[in-house]
Amino acid sequence: MSKGPVLIDLESEAGAEDAPRLTPSTAPPVPDLMLPGRETAMQQVAAIAARRPSRLARWFWSLLGAILTFVISLAAWNYVTALIASNPILGFIATALIGTFCLVLLAMAVRELAAFNRLARLDGVHKAATEALASGQLTQARAVVARLEKLYAGRDDTAWGRSRLAERKDDVLDADGLLGLAETTLLAPLDQAAMREVEAAARQVATVTAIVPLALADVFTALTANLRMIRRIAEVYGGRAGTFGSWRLTRSVLTHLVATGAVAVGDDLIGSVAGGGVLSKVSRRFGEGVVNGALTARVGVAAMEVCRPMPFSTVKRPSVTALVRRALTGLFGQGKD
Repeated sequence: MSKGPVLIDLESEAGAEDAPRLTPSTAPPVPDLMLPGRETAMQQVAAIAARRPSRLARWFWSLLGAILTFVISLAAWNYVTALIASNPILGFIATALIGTFCLVLLAMAVRELAAFNRLARLDGVHKAATEALASGQLTQARAVVARLEKLYAGRDDTAWGRSRLAERKDDVLDADGLLGLAETTLLAPLDQAAMREVEAAARQVATVTAIVPLALADVFTALTANLRMIRRIAEVYGGRAGTFGSWRLTRSVLTHLVATGAVAVGDDLIGSVAGGGVLSKVSRRFGEGVVNGALTARVGVAAMEVCRPMPFSTVKRPSVTALVRRALTGLFGQGKD
């Protein structure tokens, strides 16, 4: 039996030489970030908004709405007729109130139809511009420019661009040059306004995700902020949408993102934006805030492409990384390139 100290040679253990040394840069993220099946708030919002209801569900809600409308209308009719028979004055007051309510509903329906018409007009100009760029026909390009001038006539924020376009459009004799002139004079200032909306939404979503610890608060904030952002971007480009129009537009944007896989975000984007790779190792909430902000910016860029009356050609498509850098500068600290 040995009485001296016992020496254990660690170098001789199998695989010990190949074991990597842990450093702050190679340390794994906080375990909460690595839960299997966990999605960020923006990924959950995109999945919810892009999910298409089944045919059976659509029939269910349509029939339920028809039944409720029929029952409420019949109950109101019976109530008013009975009230007129018992007390004519109160009956006529109830009739006037119900009639006013129906007029308000009609006005809301007309406003929604007008909103859908504005969105359809933007889509029509966008398709015409795409065809003109593809064909290179000067006549088609001039028709697109005329539609753009009519679309933005009377808007003070496009007055300078419209006057400059009117001065120079007759001197341009090729389709690409004419559409490029219209894009740089008319749409470039609107692009700047739309990008400011994207930055504000990304900042709000990232801040709430990082600071507010309440369950589902980040999902609710991401949903409301993105709906408001998409609606404001549509307003910037002249496609002011109503309630149903905004929801349909949002579904179109998020369905496109889900179909193309753009709602998936990797560590390369997080690390390149604002030091998110380090933040995710220090705080799960800060890391998710950067991710949600980046995904919100992606939704915003997609909304600009959908609402813009021309595809990005002469003007460069906004960079998601640059948008998030500007939105999150000073919020989580400054990232290093």
